[in-house]
Amino acid sequence: MHPISHAAITPGKPACIMARSGAQLTYAELDARADQGARLFRGLGLNRGDVVAVMLTNGFDMFEIAWATQRAGLYLTCVSTSASASDLAYILQDSGARILVASNEYEGVAATALAASQAQGFLASHAAGTLPNWRDTRGVMPAGPIPDPLPGADMLYSSGTTGRPKGVKPPLPDGALDAPTPLTAMGQSLYAMGPDMRYLSTSPLYHAAPLRWAMTVHRLGGSVVIMEQFDAASALGLIEDHAITHATWVPTHFVRMLKLPDDIRARHDYRSLRAVIHAAAPCPVAVKQAMIDWWGPIVHEYYSGTEGCGITALSSAEWLAHPGSVGRAVLGTPHIVDDGGVELAAGLTGNVWFEGGLQFEYHNDPAKTAEAHDHRGWATMGDIGRLDADGYLYLSDRKSFMIISGGVNIYPQEIENLLVTHPRVADAAVFGVPDEEMGERVVAVVEPADRADAGDDFAGELSRFVRAALGAIKAPKHIAVAEKLPREPTGKLLKRKLQVRYRDAGR
Repeated sequence: MHPISHAAITPGKPACIMARSGAQLTYAELDARADQGARLFRGLGLNRGDVVAVMLTNGFDMFEIAWATQRAGLYLTCVSTSASASDLAYILQDSGARILVASNEYEGVAATALAASQAQGFLASHAAGTLPNWRDTRGVMPAGPIPDPLPGADMLYSSGTTGRPKGVKPPLPDGALDAPTPLTAMGQSLYAMGPDMRYLSTSPLYHAAPLRWAMTVHRLGGSVVIMEQFDAASALGLIEDHAITHATWVPTHFVRMLKLPDDIRARHDYRSLRAVIHAAAPCPVAVKQAMIDWWGPIVHEYYSGTEGCGITALSSAEWLAHPGSVGRAVLGTPHIVDDGGVELAAGLTGNVWFEGGLQFEYHNDPAKTAEAHDHRGWATMGDIGRLDADGYLYLSDRKSFMIISGGVNIYPQEIENLLVTHPRVADAAVFGVPDEEMGERVVAVVEPADRADAGDDFAGELSRFVRAALGAIKAPKHIAVAEKLPREPTGKLLKRKLQVRYRDAGR
């Protein structure tokens, strides 16, 4: 199971299709360009364990370079296209990257960052100043595989909710290039993924899950339809136009599709879909129920993280029996422990740890690595949750986002999940800010479905809505209206920005 095999068996089959232009990259082209990339890396002196960084928009370059690193025993570090020159320079220095390939539009950011690092830079498709053209440089390399093929891995950086981001570094795999991976096994067993699949990639490929799932599709011989940027109405049209069988989403995508006008949602045929898979954040119960009602019992969920120290998953049928759960373990064994490390009984909320998952470390940060592991060898991604009697995991929130107000633990996710179900709300963020009397107070920032509809009564209506459902203690003490919430393209809320901006709200 590897693109090398598919290039030999089905050379003309599209490995990738760009959603907007319809441009195709065949398996033969992908394999040949990956071989040339691997030869170029060797020619530049890169050996097993070295790092290649990319700052790329969604497109063919990402996969051509990723598969080159995967056959040259290298680490691939993907950098967000919204990163500043300072952020990029930090990641290049911290990772020890030998090479940076950037899309043309990030020429200025790349040049500034490269000046403060030891990396050699390329622009994806043109040359500028001292930065050569990657495609041209790669294109003159000889055809055929390198003489010492070795499997590689990714080393992706956390989004840095506290302090600088950290590289999550797994050990490099041993063995054959086509050795099975946990995701290939998961995709086959849970989602019936195979060579006939047509997969819709909805999110930026510099994030862990979008990149890893798309490369899993390539391992299995399917075709990846790549959205340059997510748009709810366009995504629905792509499902019909490309007879999509599988797709991955985040809950924010579901919310946006569900809030499209009924005539747009009813315009397309979704019968080709076999598995709709979502992750990245727990999905509000009402939102997920609406998706199952719309598309049928093909909505699957899994929970994991860049660290990969554990994975849980569940089907629609399981979720309907355990609403709100993120599933049972398919990799590692989950444990719920208190702050002292004592394991808690089923039904009690505490810190989520996994036993027996994949190994990882935080690059250049032994203290953070030690903090994420305990004396038993268990590892955590920093989440809070509980297990029920059947072993299904329920997440409360990230530990770093928990609000403690008057000695009461409040989980913002619960309030956010409720607010987005209100018909006048398009998006919501909830967080804590300092309060002299209570320690912290609850603040909400909402994006209205219709900005013109957010009059003087809007905040009061939402406050009463939360109070009626969750009680007075969880009702936000202040509700602000924003034109747009700061989210990464994957849907992740950038709460730290909001906490700084609204630190004095409600005083």
